[in-house]
Amino acid sequence: MDLPKRVRLVEVGPRDGLQNEARPVPVEVKVALIDRLTAAGHTTVESGSFVSPKWVPQMASTDAVMAQIKRKPGVSYPVLVPNKQGMNGAIEARCDEVAVFTAASEAFCQKNTNCSIDESFERFAPVIEAAQKHGMRVRGYISTVIACPYAGDVAPDTVADLADRLFRMGCYEISLGDTIGVGTPAKCIAMVDAVAQRVPRDKLAAHFHDTYGQSLANILAVMGRGIAVFDTAVAGLGGCPYAKGASGNVGTEDVIYMLDGLGIAHGVDLDAIADTGRFICAALGREPASKVAQALKAKCAA
Repeated sequence: MDLPKRVRLVEVGPRDGLQNEARPVPVEVKVALIDRLTAAGHTTVESGSFVSPKWVPQMASTDAVMAQIKRKPGVSYPVLVPNKQGMNGAIEARCDEVAVFTAASEAFCQKNTNCSIDESFERFAPVIEAAQKHGMRVRGYISTVIACPYAGDVAPDTVADLADRLFRMGCYEISLGDTIGVGTPAKCIAMVDAVAQRVPRDKLAAHFHDTYGQSLANILAVMGRGIAVFDTAVAGLGGCPYAKGASGNVGTEDVIYMLDGLGIAHGVDLDAIADTGRFICAALGREPASKVAQALKAKCAA
């Protein structure tokens, strides 16, 4: 299996990892989390989202967070933007990158965003236009690329069609998300290969959840198919409110440990990330979901 010599990790803990937390996370904790992540070596940290606080109250403080973080040269701090109103917030906050999102399942799109797939594209078309006008890069997300909790399996060609639309609209990178974590290596390879017929592999990223414990296997499988960008969350934070039983994102610590074992460069310090995971989990009142984080904690305590 041919594997890349280097990969880029997109840290999604501060947004995707925290957005469904019931306990409010103070602005100063979010700022410290982001600053710790960039100090550990991350060059892309998803820092928040400009969405309605009615639907995602945890992200209501994104403007304050963006105003207080220590922005490092060479580091990107993307924010999720669902519509033109959200884009105005991103512009005011001097964001350098935004992300738009849709789903590969009509049922999931309706549940998650209260609109159809085509309507989601209509909503973020002006976002992309405004981003290009203001010199911001745009990343595209597609959720439920393997299966939907309401409609079942998703055809790889459906994902390929949506990725092609996003790419042609101006997204520099498309993140393919197994939102409910049901993917297996064979299914993920089939999906990635279908998308890669329409969009260059170096413009694709993978986003796996660990519901069935398959995330690392899936990452290794699609790395062998030319994917070299992966979304991860410190301490394995996150989950999906629209998919019963879906666990968090693949832990950044777990991915780093595997990459280190494979000799694949990534530029992020494992000890610093593990320490950051303990920091945010202490604030949340829980233990890290990452297996490596748990092992390192036990080792330190021994």
